[in-house]
Order: sequence, then C-alpha cells, then structure tokens
Amino acid sequence: MAFGGFRRPGDGGQPMGEINMIPLIDVMLVLLVIFIITAPLLTHAVKVELPRASSAQNLTPPENIQLAVRASGELLWNGEALPREEVARRFALAARQHPQPELHIRADRTTAYERVAEVMSDAAKAGLPRIGFVTLPDGR
Repeated sequence: MAFGGFRRPGDGGQPMGEINMIPLIDVMLVLLVIFIITAPLLTHAVKVELPRASSAQNLTPPENIQLAVRASGELLWNGEALPREEVARRFALAARQHPQPELHIRADRTTAYERVAEVMSDAAKAGLPRIGFVTLPDGR
C-alpha cells in the first residue's frame, strides 16, 4: 500500500519556502462578512417614550473677560487700561466667581509672545483655566 506524502520526488527533503495564502484569505473574508452582518445589529437603540415637562434649564452663561494686549505691552481689561499687577488681582477675583468667566485674549499682531505668555501664566496661577484667543477671519 502506497501512501501519498508532501515530498516531491527529487527535492531531497528540503523545507518548503512558500506558504499557501488562499486559506488565510478565505478566513479573512469570512470574518469580514460576519462583521458586516453584525455591525448594523449593534447600532439599534431601544425606543423609549420619555415623559414631557414644561420646565427649562436654568443655565447662567458665564461672563467673558475681554483682555487686550497691545504691541507696546499695555493691558486693557474690558477696554480699561490697567497695570499687570491689577490685572493679576482681578484674575484672582474672577476665579472665585461661580460660574467662572472665560478669558478672551485679543493680542495685536506684532505683540511679543512673551507678553501674551505672561498674561496666560497670570490667569493660570489665579485659577482661570478657560482661555481663548480672539482672531479675525481671513476675508476681512
């Protein structure tokens, strides 16, 4: 009785240097089809009819602090010129308010980055984490 083997006559028992990729591709395609079929099933939500109420949310929007930094280094708090020490004191007062105000920094185009960084540092030390930069759109 002769049994077949994987050896070819005359190859001298050398190991195979190639791999059959077709079974791997078949497994990958089956998994892909399974995921395509099951993914929409996971997105269905349970529909619940919630009760209706006539009350509105009572949210008080936080005020904004408009701080302008001129190229000369002058600081303007909501349009009022102040020294840096007074601005730092007002930051500390604003940080105690509830809700905390947002700090909007308007800096001249030619303002030194050091001046803006000092203002941001003073605000962070006082406890004002919400800082934004006001810019103009390109198509002015």
